[in-house]
Amino acid sequence: MHDLPILTLILFLSLLANYLCKKIQMPAVIGQMFIGIVFGPALFNIIKPSEFITIFAEIGVILLMFIAGLESNLSLLKKYFKPSMLVAIFGVIFPLIGMYLASYYHGLNVKDSMFVSVIFAATSVSISVEVLKEMGKLNSKEGITILGAAVADDVIAILLLSFASFFLGSQNSGSSNIVMVVLLQILFFILVLMFIKFGAKLMLSLAYHFKINLTILSLAVCFLAAYLAELCDLSSITGAFFAGIAISQTPFKKKIRRNTETIGYSLFIPIFFVNIGLSLQFNGIFNQLLLLTTITILSIFTKLFGAGLGAKLSGFSLNSSTIVGSGMVSRGEVALIIAQIGLSRHLISENYYSVIIAAVVITTFLSPFILRQSIVWKKRLSHHE
Repeated sequence: MHDLPILTLILFLSLLANYLCKKIQMPAVIGQMFIGIVFGPALFNIIKPSEFITIFAEIGVILLMFIAGLESNLSLLKKYFKPSMLVAIFGVIFPLIGMYLASYYHGLNVKDSMFVSVIFAATSVSISVEVLKEMGKLNSKEGITILGAAVADDVIAILLLSFASFFLGSQNSGSSNIVMVVLLQILFFILVLMFIKFGAKLMLSLAYHFKINLTILSLAVCFLAAYLAELCDLSSITGAFFAGIAISQTPFKKKIRRNTETIGYSLFIPIFFVNIGLSLQFNGIFNQLLLLTTITILSIFTKLFGAGLGAKLSGFSLNSSTIVGSGMVSRGEVALIIAQIGLSRHLISENYYSVIIAAVVITTFLSPFILRQSIVWKKRLSHHE
């Protein structure tokens, strides 16, 4: 019960942040992350990270990506599959090289430098999804490409983590057997495709016939898919996203999306964004400000340029490529989880852990500004033409 006052405070502050962000025409996620930074350990330390908040936050990001799947257009995802793959590949290569060189230049050893590059190769699309939704761009060619690239990026990031665990000396985890990881992921995607094509429509049609609550059933499918994705060493948000895609192929998607949005945005999703801000702590990073500044700037520009180059090579205009690159900048919970795994497996030194977490949170906090500005920039240029 002692967590309930904190939960109440987060929800009240989220309402205030949403109101103020609308007034100044900023994405609401910025305000919610700002709450976590200001009222969390970084400044006032009123809201402390806890298992209670983490559980709510994890449910929040799963629901957010499930809603994104419900709103996505499967035919467009297929259409922009090749651009998505190019964006993901180039969006991984540039951070891998850039972050490794920068870390090594700042005195980190080869092992630490390699793992820093793995952390910042990851992308978390959850922040971008919220900005794209607010600006009505989720089903644009840029939005669809970002979603597709983020799924591919997730697979690449997990494989990189598996390789890092195997070759950097920590082989005591389930991820060390790379062949098994790949086989499990292939099996997962086969099951997902079968469910999208046949299972979802049949299941919900039968449930509708027997007057079963479709929203509860869909949420159960969402959480099961998230759990199975985790079992296959993918992130839970990938499973949730594909569950949403499957449900979106049924005639019941609008009602399910409306009910899920009510549940998610009333409680869980705001807590997820606040929780990212809570990850930021200033302890021990002031002595490494140059390293923090370097990796923060490079983490933005290597992803922006790499993913943007992938889009440009796919035939996108410069403006569209900038939007795609901006949408891939956020590292969010994916990079935080990889960093935590790296610390637990001794793949990275504790001396640099706080700086890396700070760089991840700062990059994630800045990414909605960058994405929103790139969309606004394209709109202004199209009006002038």
